[in-house]
Amino acid sequence: MAKLTQPIDQMIDRFGPHLQFTPPGGWEDIGEPDKLVKTHCCFCGVQCGIQLKVKDNDVVGFEPWEEFPLNKGMLCPKGVKRYLQGRHPDRLTTPLKRTPNGFQPETWDNANDSIVENIEKIQAEHGNDAFAVLSGASLTNEKAYLMGKFARVALKTKNIDYNGRLCMVSAGAANKMAFGIDRAANPWSDIPLAKCIIVTGSNVGECFPILTSYLWEARDNGAKIIVIDPRMTPIARTADLFLPVRPGRDSALMNGILHVCIKNGWIDEEFIEAHTHGFEEVRRKVEEYSPKVAEEISGVPAKAIEQAAEWWGTSATSILMHARGIEHHTQGTENCLTCINHALATGKIGKPGSGYFTITGQGNGQGAREHGQRCNQLPGARDIENPEHRAVVAERWGIDEAELPGLGMTATEMMQAIHDGEIKGLLLMCFNPLVSLPDTEFTRTALEKLEFFCVIDFFMSETAWYADIVLPGSAQEEDEGTVTTSEGRVVKINKAVDPPGDAHVDWEIICDIARRLSTFEHFPFQNSEDIFRELRVLSRGGIADYYGISYDRIEKEMGVFWPCPDKSHPGTPRLYEGGKFYHPDGKAKMHAVDYRPPDEDVDEAYPVILTTGRVVSQFLSGTQTRRIGPLVEQYPEPIVEIHPNLAVELGIEVGDWVRVESRRSFVILECRIVKSIRPDTVFIPYHWPEKRSANRLTNNALDPISKIPEFKVCAVRIEKSDRAAAEAVT
Repeated sequence: MAKLTQPIDQMIDRFGPHLQFTPPGGWEDIGEPDKLVKTHCCFCGVQCGIQLKVKDNDVVGFEPWEEFPLNKGMLCPKGVKRYLQGRHPDRLTTPLKRTPNGFQPETWDNANDSIVENIEKIQAEHGNDAFAVLSGASLTNEKAYLMGKFARVALKTKNIDYNGRLCMVSAGAANKMAFGIDRAANPWSDIPLAKCIIVTGSNVGECFPILTSYLWEARDNGAKIIVIDPRMTPIARTADLFLPVRPGRDSALMNGILHVCIKNGWIDEEFIEAHTHGFEEVRRKVEEYSPKVAEEISGVPAKAIEQAAEWWGTSATSILMHARGIEHHTQGTENCLTCINHALATGKIGKPGSGYFTITGQGNGQGAREHGQRCNQLPGARDIENPEHRAVVAERWGIDEAELPGLGMTATEMMQAIHDGEIKGLLLMCFNPLVSLPDTEFTRTALEKLEFFCVIDFFMSETAWYADIVLPGSAQEEDEGTVTTSEGRVVKINKAVDPPGDAHVDWEIICDIARRLSTFEHFPFQNSEDIFRELRVLSRGGIADYYGISYDRIEKEMGVFWPCPDKSHPGTPRLYEGGKFYHPDGKAKMHAVDYRPPDEDVDEAYPVILTTGRVVSQFLSGTQTRRIGPLVEQYPEPIVEIHPNLAVELGIEVGDWVRVESRRSFVILECRIVKSIRPDTVFIPYHWPEKRSANRLTNNALDPISKIPEFKVCAVRIEKSDRAAAEAVT
């Protein structure tokens, strides 16, 4: 594919983020809605219940859904304003084809013919695996399942993965290693029952605002709240104890806390003996991590480490929860395992008020990784390299097991494979790697090397500008399906409006392409529920067993927790009750972890640590939230957070512009001087593209187990700059 002739940021600027749909006559005169549709928010993994107000096939507002038990009508700023993206002027409404004169409208038949022709050409010349598929964790369970089947049955390629590779995979890998299953152990309703809660690597107040009410309720019930983070986030400001860990040193800190628990006898020897393996190895390893040693590595004072251990170890009930802050590292899986060791060593798991939570970042970050769109997984969370698992799936799909492709590349590995010429074509749905992946320039040059690139989305993302064909897909409210919340609760998305113009529903687009490559009997679906029925059958007997869940049951019960193996099963809100885990012998596995430093650490040339994350009004790559005016106004541009001590050292004052440079690239942004960050660390939110993108700087080194990039720590140098220099960046 030829390089773009016009800078992408100039193209993007044609679509101003403040442009948004206004009903004829304005918002004041919309009148009574035609209907209220009970559904869920389109953003994070909390999946708050919401009622959308629909008028003349447009979403024109919302009403609280107070009966839904998780959020009880509450919404964060993104949830309140989500409806404003409907009918946005940027909305894709017709297929587009790249021409020498830019993108031009194309018919669906011609677009699909071109897609199939290029797939067949690339695979005939280079093999089936030369064509890859990437999709999103915002997709419903039905679409996630369909993408996996599409790749493996229609395309016959092993190379399919999803953008959850940038999110939950370290936690997922650790869960499977320790427990034999990948899901949060408890429902959120257990949080107020805990007497001690550790929140590590999770900016709950901005990333999952509704969950703060659960933490405050626990505090009102007498719980001690401990927050571990390089930044004093909003939730940390209300905590009983704040541990300001140096980025990338989490495992040393957790080993130090467990060292104190073991030394003081704050462990459950009976539980360890009856329900776990590997504790003696863990005991020997954490002996090396006294509070003094842990302080030297992590930067957290030894007294604070001892206090955290005492509260955790002596509380009758305790919950540990984490998110990307400990997972986005080259040792992210190991960090998660050290957290799991705490729950297992103290027996605080599988009980009301005691458990281990992995907070899901994306809307369907849980379900989207369970049913086959990951490179290593088949439906029901089965292992693609397990012969028994493969045989079950092949039989239910009606294909020979030998035809079922094997283990493929992860999303991050695919970019290298494109550079190396192994992957020549790509179909991508609802994923914006040009903003999401580390080392932006590396990703950009990969996209330019593709022989054929097709994107399916409902907005023209920064990545879509590099496509040969862009197909207009559906927003969440334009289709029905299911998603699985952070708790493991399967909930129902209900259709509120039809897609605008000539846009099509996502699953119909995939089925249309699949039927041109495969037989109709493999893709006979007439609606989303057809896909869900097949998903249930494919998941039956797997780890993530949805067989007993139906659309009707979800509606009646306000969601059903998996595993749910049959229609009479009540679902499983709390895993591991009675100390029963999901390995064949029913026991959990503890893992001794030795601290490893980040892939890239500070030195004389790059003396400051950069860490990245989210802000409350934006979401992931910003494809949706940067088009919602009030959310843009709340946080219009990325800002560098710098501690006053570092600012004085660098001669930087409030409102100055600074150049932040890593070994890969640089950005020039306005700075904010704050006392809420470590003096050796700076923070940049990652929701913006191009010259404002934090991922121009980040390191594409990967965790060897989960293959997640090390977003949360890289070495940078900083110097004073100005706005003119920022505007000159290309």
